[in-house]
Amino acid sequence: MNRRRRQLSTSVLGFRLKTLLYGLVVAVAFQPGLLWACAACYGQSDSAMAKGMNWGILSLLAVVGMVLGGVVSFFVYLGKRSATVAAASAPRAVGGTN
Repeated sequence: MNRRRRQLSTSVLGFRLKTLLYGLVVAVAFQPGLLWACAACYGQSDSAMAKGMNWGILSLLAVVGMVLGGVVSFFVYLGKRSATVAAASAPRAVGGTN
């Protein structure tokens, strides 16, 4: 009996959440003013907000570039180091060839 009641309450809760979500989507659809682009995209391209957004984008790109550069340089270092260790541990020919 408890299990049946729990399943019933879960399905009712899911139905209510789904109805609430659909209601929010419909409410936003009937409010097109809320869907306008931000002032940096929709407004003047030379405003202070647009310049700040451009600097923010550039700084994030710089951080991502530095992190990826560090990862790439680490793997290049590992590759060079493994090549050096492999060359040092390779058997050498005893006799010289002329």
